[in-house]
Amino acid sequence: MQTEITETADPQALRLFYDPPGTLRLTVADDHSYPSVKLYQASPLSRPGRYLSLQNGKGAEIVMVENLQDFAEESRPVVEEEVRRRYLTARVQAVTNIRTEFGVTYWRVLTNKGERDFVVQSLSESCVWLSDQHILLIDVDGNRFEIADAGAGRTKPRGT
Repeated sequence: MQTEITETADPQALRLFYDPPGTLRLTVADDHSYPSVKLYQASPLSRPGRYLSLQNGKGAEIVMVENLQDFAEESRPVVEEEVRRRYLTARVQAVTNIRTEFGVTYWRVLTNKGERDFVVQSLSESCVWLSDQHILLIDVDGNRFEIADAGAGRTKPRGT
């Protein structure tokens, strides 16, 4: 069984790469190898690019890196791509369809990045109200969808 790295690991010794394509791997100073890792940010909204956690396939943290710029130059583009993919924020311009089944909500929306379909597991856990009308939805894949004005496009009921 592999031992986990401590939080004091030198970020320059971390080599991140894709092998096979689409699968993030990690090698640490040619001592440890992790065939499948995921990258998360501790505070993606308030501190983007800071406090990046690399976790193994079972979700256990391998190492926390304080700043994206601390990674070795050859790993930085991979880290930036993972952050871009995981924390993609698309602005919802229109909701074209919403369907809920057994607590799971299926969305079809038009965003600034085109039409998207996504799934939200639990609205109470995956919906962040940034203000009275501003909502951030996080889908089951960790993608973020921003609705700047939740009241836009609503029509008043007839007779009011």
